[in-house]
Amino acid sequence: MASNSGKTWGGRFSAETDSFVEKFTQSVSFDYRLYPFDIQGSMAHANGLVEAGVLTSDERDAIVVGLEKIRTEIEADEFIWSTEREDVHSNIEFRLVELVGELGKKLHTGRSRNDQVATDMRLWLRHEVDRIDEQMTCLLQVILDCAEKYTDTIMPGFTHMQIAQPITFGHHMMAWFEMMLRDRSRLRDCRKRINMSPLGAAALAGSSFSIPREQIAIELGFESLCRNSLDAVSDRDFAVEFTSVASTTAIHITRWCEEIIVWCSDIFGFVRLPDSFCTGSSIMPQKRNPDVPELIRGKSGRIVGDLVALLTLTKSQPLAYNRDNQEDKEPIFDAVDTLSECLQALCEMIPEMQPNSQRMRECAEQGYSTATDLADWLVRRSVPFREAHEIVGEVVALAESKNIRLDEMPLEQLLQVDSRFDESVFSSLSVVGSVNARDTVGGTSPTSVKREIEQARSRI
Repeated sequence: MASNSGKTWGGRFSAETDSFVEKFTQSVSFDYRLYPFDIQGSMAHANGLVEAGVLTSDERDAIVVGLEKIRTEIEADEFIWSTEREDVHSNIEFRLVELVGELGKKLHTGRSRNDQVATDMRLWLRHEVDRIDEQMTCLLQVILDCAEKYTDTIMPGFTHMQIAQPITFGHHMMAWFEMMLRDRSRLRDCRKRINMSPLGAAALAGSSFSIPREQIAIELGFESLCRNSLDAVSDRDFAVEFTSVASTTAIHITRWCEEIIVWCSDIFGFVRLPDSFCTGSSIMPQKRNPDVPELIRGKSGRIVGDLVALLTLTKSQPLAYNRDNQEDKEPIFDAVDTLSECLQALCEMIPEMQPNSQRMRECAEQGYSTATDLADWLVRRSVPFREAHEIVGEVVALAESKNIRLDEMPLEQLLQVDSRFDESVFSSLSVVGSVNARDTVGGTSPTSVKREIEQARSRI
């Protein structure tokens, strides 16, 4: 059996905690990482207790000195974490009492571990969101640099994984940019609902002490208060929302990584990753495997799994706090860590991609990718698009039967299909002409892409 000594709730119990239960219920093995924010929140709470008349200024100062000492011990790896004291909060409080004596026992006045952990989690997640925001901004800049470098590089665009129309590599990179910019926007919007203070809600009903919640919230950098004490201590929707944003981001970057993996294949040969981002095979000496994008693609499953875990955790919980909520930490920790690592990998890998411009150009010229341009040429000569579509379908079938590209089709054979064709049609059949023609906002022409890049730099 394990002793209840040192537990913040031990007075009610006459029997000691079973050793298995001790291990089963502890969370300090993973929630210890909340310590900077637990200390930060405790210092703010101590200031609030001065305002409430519970502590004198001198007592508050002594507590703050003790908390600073604990912070130093933890950062120097000298702090002794104990599973018998269950969690990060109780471990720090126990040590505080060792350092400042009975005074340390006053700190928890008007506060519960319920509002304490909710505060710690919001402070921690806010910090991590800001760090991930910086990584996303770095990645956006990396993508823009890549897009700018390859605005004139022609490649095939695909639908259904079939060659559709010629585009530029820069234009393709800008599609990634728009995805990530929306992801960052969702992240910043999510931050608003993370940045609300539950401190002062106590166990569930609020505190009977006149603790200045607004003042404490301002001190901790919160933008607003959780207005209902039941909701403040029990809901984890802010964690669910972040993990939903992380999942959407992860799904986006798996699309990029799938493309990189395909592009790196010998069949495509569109890009090459340096050796530093590849690994080999234990049996096939020739292999260069794109393991980094493959791992990023795979790690999305973890983040989506974390979201499902948090959704399931919060499902059907009655108000207010339930011990189930201890299980929120490992999924949210994992989602943050995994997403952060994936973003870092992309920030380092994308600048190292080496496009094979010649190979991409060759593929863009295949698959009759300028067929729509041929139809557009007819439309400009007053042919209804549906009729033009049918005419070009016949031209493609003829070219296919002769195994030639559209721009290789002799005018005489085009005239066999429709008498309105003339020599000027060939300017519309090259991939360069096709790309340059799409100069509208959001189009693939080098001029359009350069304009978008210039505007995008101000958007981030």
